[in-house]
This record gives sequence, structure tokens and C-alpha cells, in this order.
Amino acid sequence: MLKHLLLTRDPIDHAALRAGRIATPTAGAVLEFLGIVRGSEDGAPITAIDYEAFDAMAEHQFRKLFDELERRWPRVESVRLVHRLGMVPVAEPSLWVEISSPHRGEAFEACQWLIDEMKRAVPIWKRSISGA
Repeated sequence: MLKHLLLTRDPIDHAALRAGRIATPTAGAVLEFLGIVRGSEDGAPITAIDYEAFDAMAEHQFRKLFDELERRWPRVESVRLVHRLGMVPVAEPSLWVEISSPHRGEAFEACQWLIDEMKRAVPIWKRSISGA
């Protein structure tokens, strides 16, 4: 399985990421997910989220999750994930995930599982920034 991880302070260019996809003749499904910063957090308006990570530990945890994803869904052909760090304004993506597999069901399941487990296990913290 192809595994690609990037933690970056740069804006996520999902068009460029999409263009860099490696197509295979067996992939019948490519699921792309963008996590976008909403304009409110816990009911209060915000202008951005500031993401902070312990990079080495975050990368370690992501690699463990990728290995577990490969074990659970052995037919998944690739997982690519980009998480933005630093200040991310409202309406911009903070997360991009791509799962490629022969069938859509396993792509949806693997993506949902990966995002849920990422939020649980990866040391990335967020702080809401209000406009006031």
C-alpha cells in the first residue's frame, strides 16, 4: 500500500494533490475528503483555528494508523494525508485525505476510521481564534 503523509504550514492545494494521484488499473474508487475550518466552534464565532503538533510523535502515530488501516483493509491501495498546522482561516482546509481502493465501500470505511482514530490518537491540538 502506498502511504503518504505531510504535516505542513502551507495552505493545502488539493488540486495539485489530486493531479499527483497515481492511478492504478485496479482502483475502482478514489475517495477524497477535505476538512474545512467552520466559522464557529462550540456555538461561538471564530475567524481561524491554530493547529499545533508535536511533529515527530504525530508522524509516528499517523504511521501506526496507516499500518493498522492496511491490516484492516488489505485491498486499499493507497492512503495520502495532509494536515495543515499553524493558523488556518475559516473556509480553508486543514485536512486532506485520499483513499484509493478497488471498491467504494472499503474506501469510505477506511477513511471514516482513519479520521476518527486520528482525532483520538494523534497529538495535534487546536485553539480557536475569535475575531473580537
